[in-house]
Amino acid sequence: MLCFCLILLLEEISGGRMLSFSGLPGTGKIKENSLAGAWVYTFNVNLSSPSNTLETGDPIIINSNPLTKAFRISPVSLLQYNVATTGNPILDYETMPHTFELQILICDKAGAQALQILSVVVLDEDEPPEFQGNLATQTVMVYILENTPPGIVYQFHAVGSTNSTSTTLSYSWTPEGPFSVSPTGTIFSTKAFDYENDLPSYPLKITVNNGQGLNTTGTVIINIININDESPYFTIAKRVFGIKEEETIGTIVTTITAVDPDGELFNNSLHYSITAPQRIPYFSINPDNGVIQVASRIDRDIAPLNQHANITLEILAEDSPSYGQSSSITIVITIEDINDHPPECQRYVFREQFQETISPGTVIVDLQNICSDGDAVAPNNLFNFTGLSGVGSHKFAQDPPGSGRITLVGNMDLENKTGGAEKDYILKIVVEDIVWPFFRNNIYIFVRVLPVNEFMPVFSSPSYVFNASEILAVMSEIGKVTATDEDVPSTGISYSIVAGGGTWDYSKIFWIDPEEGMVHIVAQLDYEETQRYLLTVQASDNEGGTTDVQVTVNVLEANDEKPVCSASSHLLEVPMDLTSGTNINGLYITCVDRDSSPRSFRYFINSGNVNNHFTFSPSAGSGSSRLILASPFDYKGGLDRVWEYRLEVLITDDNLLSMANGSTALVQTGSVTLTIKVIPNPTTVVPTTVRSFLHYLFTLSVVDPVPSKVM
Repeated sequence: MLCFCLILLLEEISGGRMLSFSGLPGTGKIKENSLAGAWVYTFNVNLSSPSNTLETGDPIIINSNPLTKAFRISPVSLLQYNVATTGNPILDYETMPHTFELQILICDKAGAQALQILSVVVLDEDEPPEFQGNLATQTVMVYILENTPPGIVYQFHAVGSTNSTSTTLSYSWTPEGPFSVSPTGTIFSTKAFDYENDLPSYPLKITVNNGQGLNTTGTVIINIININDESPYFTIAKRVFGIKEEETIGTIVTTITAVDPDGELFNNSLHYSITAPQRIPYFSINPDNGVIQVASRIDRDIAPLNQHANITLEILAEDSPSYGQSSSITIVITIEDINDHPPECQRYVFREQFQETISPGTVIVDLQNICSDGDAVAPNNLFNFTGLSGVGSHKFAQDPPGSGRITLVGNMDLENKTGGAEKDYILKIVVEDIVWPFFRNNIYIFVRVLPVNEFMPVFSSPSYVFNASEILAVMSEIGKVTATDEDVPSTGISYSIVAGGGTWDYSKIFWIDPEEGMVHIVAQLDYEETQRYLLTVQASDNEGGTTDVQVTVNVLEANDEKPVCSASSHLLEVPMDLTSGTNINGLYITCVDRDSSPRSFRYFINSGNVNNHFTFSPSAGSGSSRLILASPFDYKGGLDRVWEYRLEVLITDDNLLSMANGSTALVQTGSVTLTIKVIPNPTTVVPTTVRSFLHYLFTLSVVDPVPSKVM
């Protein structure tokens, strides 16, 4: 069939055209295993006309028997061409046909065509041994698990060429390393490989030699497969960390890093966790990157952190995929105290009372024991007291300074006028942290100084003498006692009479104003009864303190007694012709005065002494006096017409008073009434129109010679 087609084609082409091949048909020879581009055959093309040219791309191989792409045509010159190998595939005498027939076609632009056959004979060569299977065509990748015991790694096969005179093949390999190759092509490992310490792969160059100088080399790469046989280890050197309390949630404390010796696959999937996190809720760890963060509020100042500031965390690092290997590390996170609490006191207002006799150095208040700072440790929980100020603060001080132990340094004596003591003091002191931000609070101290009854009342005089006239009116003031009390503030002085007077009823005679100290008489004094009273007056400060003083009341004699005469009235009869100078009826008036001497008496007739017939002798200076007819009666001459005289005789006690004192002195007067009947002679006719008797009333006054003193 092929020959028939070829004859038809040749006839068609030769139909009067000159386009032809030179050198074809022909036979070319090529050795097996020749490389691409190896020369096979050369031919020329004859054009039908010099002006003609071949079609672009001609000549071409339009067919082959058997089909192959192992050959190609390439120009050598304008009309000369070579047939060469393409290398696809490599010619192999043992596996491929030994002859190929190539149909080569040429066409010019005039439309002429020519077709010839080139026979290519493949020549057998003495070839090197050949690997069979995968190693014959590619690099073989072999995988073994790390820690696999020494043993068979791979089995390969090689054969010699069919035309080789040697049937024995030998093997060699490089690098020698931890492998060996048996005469039968078995690769053995001589050790158990550790992925973390050995090479991850071993490329072995396997050479098979046929003993005649021909060999073939193949590559077997033995890869060590990493398995999860190593526990992760931590790479951080620092194991103790610090963080301030009250850091915001999410604050990064540190990053825990670990490495898995098993390699990157495991490193990239390490899983971090905190052992028993429910017991330590303050921190969390990112399971992927080991970042430890604050998970909840951390207060260093409350239990348990106020006693134990170190938090111990056990960090677990596990590898993937099933967390088969793990390691743990213990880290300590120290919670650092910050000054976030001000000093706080049980009270901020104090009211203290002290007696004025308090001694300097006495502790007024000790604030140290009632104030505290909630911060956990020093210096954050340390504070002092500053800025003692306020009314009277100069009298107080802190001992020692800053301690809050406030002591008295001044004098609290309220009576000390130069010390400036006050009854009330208002102090302010500041309790303040000693470190930033210096939290502070104000404390107010009210100090009241209580007066002490230190002093007894003191009278202005060691004793008092009052003179009181016996004629003073009841409730008259006779004198004032005055007592003072140096205690400040004054509680007042009250007065009372506690003893004295010389009589059991003295209290009914004197009364003292309890507030003013004024002494009054409440009953009439009588010099003639008592001339002196000794009183004990007591001054009380109303707080138990008392002082007594003696008060002498001298009762001054006053002319308060009138002369009293024996027989206050007398009835007398005298004859009408009685001679003048006669003591009438021998009458003597005798008078006495309790507070006046008889020498102070004066006698005079106050009324009834008509025509002055009567007088007294002596008229003054005596305790008794005679009634004398001073002038005779004259009835006959008509001078007298009264036959009965009623005389009012006054006896005064002012005889010894001078003219100057007489106008102011108190004069007491006694009186005697005398009725004198004049007896007519028998021959005398008494007029009927006239009373039968003349009554003369004499009033005798007795004057006290000593002027009275009115108190």
